[in-house]
Formats: sequence, C-alpha cells, structure tokens
Amino acid sequence: MNKLQSAIIGYGVMGKIREKSILKNSNLTIKYIFDPGNEKPISKSITDINEIFNDNSIKIIFICTPNHLNFEYTKRAIMNGKHVFCEKPPTLTIAQMQELIQLENKFGIKLMYGLNHRQHESVITMKDKINSDEFGKILWMRGRYGKSVDETFNNNWRCSKELAGGGILFDQGIHMLDLMYYLVDDLEPYSALLSNNYWKIPKMEDNAFVTLYGEESKVTASFHSTMTQWRHLFSLEVFLEKGYMTINGLKTNSGSYGNEVLTIAKNRSKAPRATWESEENFTFEVDNFWDKEVNYFTNQVLSNQPVEIASSQDALRLMKGLTKIYDIGWKLN
Repeated sequence: MNKLQSAIIGYGVMGKIREKSILKNSNLTIKYIFDPGNEKPISKSITDINEIFNDNSIKIIFICTPNHLNFEYTKRAIMNGKHVFCEKPPTLTIAQMQELIQLENKFGIKLMYGLNHRQHESVITMKDKINSDEFGKILWMRGRYGKSVDETFNNNWRCSKELAGGGILFDQGIHMLDLMYYLVDDLEPYSALLSNNYWKIPKMEDNAFVTLYGEESKVTASFHSTMTQWRHLFSLEVFLEKGYMTINGLKTNSGSYGNEVLTIAKNRSKAPRATWESEENFTFEVDNFWDKEVNYFTNQVLSNQPVEIASSQDALRLMKGLTKIYDIGWKLN
C-alpha cells in the first residue's frame, strides 16, 4: 500500500512532536516541513510554503504554528484540497471557524484539531465508565489546570493578545473546557471572572474562574485555569449519583504534572463518616495520546469516514464558549 504524503507547517515543540508520531504511522510519510520562524529541521525542509499547497501529491497537512497563523494556513490548505490536522486553538474568532466549516463542506476534506486530552487513557476510561451508566448521571464536575511561567514569557508570542488570541484560558484552559463539553453535551458558560493581577498584560488573563451549567442535564461544572500555579497541576473531578471519578496528574513529555491517576469509587455517604476502602486507583505510566490522534485522523482519511473526535463542530462549540467566557469575564476588570 502506498503511503499518504503529508507535510508539516510549523516546526516548534508541537511540530517536532507530530513529526515523531507521523513517522511511527505505517500509512504516512513526510514530504515537506516548513517553519514560518525559519527553524530548520534536519531534512525535508523547504523555504517556500507554496510548495506544500501546490503539490497535488500531498494529502494531509499538519499545522503546528503560533495561534494567529492557524486560520490562514488551514484555509489555504482546505482550498487546495488537503486534509488538515491543526493544533489548538482552532481560530481566533467564531467567524473564522464558521468560514472553515463552510470550506470543509464545500471541498469535502477532513478537518481535525489537536484537542489531545480526549485521547489520554484516563479520560477514555472515565468516559467509558460514565457511558456505562453504572454510576448513574453526572451531578457536578470540578476542574483545576495550572502552570507557571517565568519572565521570559514576556518575550514570547504567547504574551501577545494579537498573536495568541488570549491568555491562559485560550492556551491551556481550552483543554479543560473541551473535556467538560466532551463529558456533558449541553453545558454552557454561566459565569466567569478573569484577572491579570500578576503578569499585568492587558486583556491577557493569568487566571480564569469559570462556571458552566446544563439546562437539560442540570449539571453544574466549574474550573480554574491559571498560570500562577507555582507547582503544575491537573485535576478533574466528576461526581455522579452512585459514585465519583477523579483524575489527578497528567502524563506529559515534561513530566511536570506528575503521575496520571484515575480514581473510581462507588457512593460512600453513609453516616457517621465516609470511608476510603472502596476506592480503586489506575495509574497510567505510558500514554501515547499524540500517536493516537495522528492514527485516528489518518484512519478517517483512508476510510473516508467523518471525523467524530475533535471535529470542526467541536472546535466551533469551543470558540463560542470561549468567546462567551471572555465577554462575561472581563466585565469587572
């Protein structure tokens, strides 16, 4: 079987990660790599991006660029008949995302986004358990996701509203929002507070406190996204009618979020106090979520099946949610 020719646009941290996953996939090969910041890969490097868009042999483009370039390159790729895998955030505005969906449908291509937290084994296991109905309906959820940055952040494109689109909510909180949307279909932003009290970059939040509510499900959810968490942290708690599930830690390349542990237990609310004997812990030592994303997208292209995980519709819902959170959250600042 002939391998699908692919190209990578953007060769920073994510471009290098995607390159490794592509090379592991037996159905893919890399023909070109282009970096707008002129970082040169060892091989396959080109200096004219038009070579990628104009080459009919290239079927898939992986876009791994700074946020403000995602829309432009995705649009050009689609209009040249390429299937596109793009890192988050999908776009900077709702209108841009709606335009891409129109083009996706018009040109009949596949479009997927790097909402990689859905591919973590702990999340997959949690989702399966929730869908089994063994624990009943979700009552509420709570998330915390935080990291710290240093003074060099001020020299990075991520500290620019124009280039990044937003602060820590746009950069990292987008994953927590996506996970909560993934677990509960009808959640919508209800209230939010955004602040930039520490780094003091105008309209670039270093903390976001968000609540969500589902009109039909009656689920209440909240999360805190921060870049003044001096010890990196990931925590997602889901409490249901008959028990609870929590994820603490996240398996990453840096290891800075600690071990990824999923705890599952049945309801234990009997008086006079709760006990801990019923908890079951699952530690995920190895997580190949990067590879799973690339493999899934490649399979959907080869089989001509719709993208159902991290799709353009998922991306549109995220953009609408983020926009609403920003509209609400900055009113008091």
